[in-house]
Amino acid sequence: MRKKEAHILIVDDDEDILFSARIWLKKFFTEVSCLSQPKNILKFLAEHQIDTVLLDMNFRKGFESGQDGLYWMKEIKTLEPQLPIILMTAYGEVELAVEALKNGASDFILKPWNNEKLYASVNLAVDISRKNKKLNQWENVSVKTNQYQLETASFAMQEVMDQITKVAPTDANILLLGENGTGKYVLAEHIHELSERKNQPFVHIDLGSLSENLFEAELFGYKKGAFTDANQDYSGKIENAQNGTVFLDEIANLPLHLQTKLLSLIQNRKLTRIGENKERTLDVRFIFATNENLKKAVSENRFRKDLYYRINTVELQIPSLRERLEDIPTLANYFLEKYKQKYHKSDLALNESLINELTTYSWPGNIRELDHCIERSVILSNEKNLKLLMPQDEESDKPIVNLNIEEMEEILIKKALKKHRGNISLAAEDLGLSRAALYRRMEKFEL
Repeated sequence: MRKKEAHILIVDDDEDILFSARIWLKKFFTEVSCLSQPKNILKFLAEHQIDTVLLDMNFRKGFESGQDGLYWMKEIKTLEPQLPIILMTAYGEVELAVEALKNGASDFILKPWNNEKLYASVNLAVDISRKNKKLNQWENVSVKTNQYQLETASFAMQEVMDQITKVAPTDANILLLGENGTGKYVLAEHIHELSERKNQPFVHIDLGSLSENLFEAELFGYKKGAFTDANQDYSGKIENAQNGTVFLDEIANLPLHLQTKLLSLIQNRKLTRIGENKERTLDVRFIFATNENLKKAVSENRFRKDLYYRINTVELQIPSLRERLEDIPTLANYFLEKYKQKYHKSDLALNESLINELTTYSWPGNIRELDHCIERSVILSNEKNLKLLMPQDEESDKPIVNLNIEEMEEILIKKALKKHRGNISLAAEDLGLSRAALYRRMEKFEL
């Protein structure tokens, strides 16, 4: 019989009971731990992922009321509200055990127990534990669609994909840098799918969409009563990614006081909910992303230097769409097929003329803007002919109304990039600049 992947904790002050229960349950479950001192329970739970606790009701000589077991059950429930607890009781404590069931116990076992009954009770508790964990984990987990276009003809993008192939199987922290709409979320999920954690949760946390007063509660969770409206214990989004991957998007938006807390979490792999003093051991892989210049943020004291070095074990720069124009036909056709199916317009197609039109635009919104452009075009086209509704490249085409040197420089750079379809080398040559000089100016104007 194959053992079930589960960690059982047995707590009893009788060494013979611990030995007997452990020997029997080890036949069915991969890991069985024993504690003879209940005072060690909370520390043990904070350091290990337990599926079920088998708990005696009496630990003090001369005291047979069962109150010890009820006390420790309450303490366990404070730390792990949904962890199944099976009470081990003597005949005289049955009424008390039944009362304990009303207060959260999963089951009770009479001493001396029947081995088959013990196995059945523990096995059921493990199944309940797994179900509870999945419900908690997936509450904040992104739905994985795997419906992305990852093929690329771009040398710059091929380099990024090669690096991802190398680092994904590791647990190294990864920092994805790139403009809005370049596909950082897609690549983060792709990294997760290539990792050993692929069958565990992938939790996407968009720090740009959270208000500052919700950051800590959403990320780290809170204890019931920790603040107004904290009506129940809440496991934060990071905790819900246990054994999986946390993707912290727009990391530059994290306030300084929470950067300190995140740094501690990454270093120590321990998490404390708001209103609690108990640490919870965390096993997750972190991926971070931002469209900001973090080095600049560090120099301006908006981002901690030690956190910056901690999160960029591997740093990947995602090229903009104007730097990978050769991918536009593939991406455009991918989006076209997607929206033809969605809007029931199967005869639409992109011809060479339309493809050329797509590649002459600078795409400041990158792949996301291309996606929206194709969807809008499909919606407003008739059944047979695709009418391409291109965005207006207002910035590059606006007339010059003054002779401010910096504004003139920005406009010229935009025009050169548009003229050469995002080709940095050709644009730099046309402007009489080196590639490095052009990159510095693009960074200056956040292009």
